[in-house]
Amino acid sequence: MPIPLGQETTRTVVGFVFCGSKSVLRVIALAVLLCAITGCENPTVLGKWRMSGGSNATVWEFSENGVVLIGDVRGRYKFGDQDRIKIETPFATTVYELKISGDRMTLQEPGGSKLEFTRIGETRR
Repeated sequence: MPIPLGQETTRTVVGFVFCGSKSVLRVIALAVLLCAITGCENPTVLGKWRMSGGSNATVWEFSENGVVLIGDVRGRYKFGDQDRIKIETPFATTVYELKISGDRMTLQEPGGSKLEFTRIGETRR
């Protein structure tokens, strides 16, 4: 039994759209999976962190564009390998080992001093 012209065109278009949407769904699923994996491994440093030592302790603020504000001092930060972060200010350049657990952050110089922080304000994940 022959298929009327209008129905054949509809089947072709629906089949094409269905096949195309499978590819789009795969790409979206892959992107979501990659974001989930990355988010689990790297808690974000973005936002404001207060150094331990009370409410008058220095606040460090990390921005998305690689700028860090340490009190009133502006600097830049960059991530390295093995959980390292390099912080450059007009006064010094220091590489720290970075550890974040929930709302706690630790910056430790290799074989040196340790700085401890608590996240303040908005929590970013």
